[in-house]
Amino acid sequence: MIIVGLDDSKVSQEVLKLAARHAKAFGSSIVLVASMKGGPDVPRREFVQTENMLSGAEAFFLEADIACEGHMSVRGLEPGEDIVKFAEDKKAEQIIIGVKRRSKVGKLLFGSNAQYIILNAPCPVLTIR
Repeated sequence: MIIVGLDDSKVSQEVLKLAARHAKAFGSSIVLVASMKGGPDVPRREFVQTENMLSGAEAFFLEADIACEGHMSVRGLEPGEDIVKFAEDKKAEQIIIGVKRRSKVGKLLFGSNAQYIILNAPCPVLTIR
């Protein structure tokens, strides 16, 4: 199983395309994970937006004849921690995520979910920018 970390970034479409290629090449299924950092206190409209994003991504994989399921995680963890925990729980074979360019100061002040995933994941991590 390949875990795909999803958000509303511009790189998400490229992440989906790459995940589809890997799923077909390795005969894997896809599990989409969208992490809701605020947990159950996130405003309803953000839940609706995330549900729509997951539905669109699921449709992309189903159209490509790739088994896929979407999960909205509301544990309240940072997205990096959430995806690593999800990968551990599901015994994922691979994680695919998009990365954003940030300055060194930006990474220092705000941290990096991608960095956390790369350093702590229980499986290989593939990044795309």
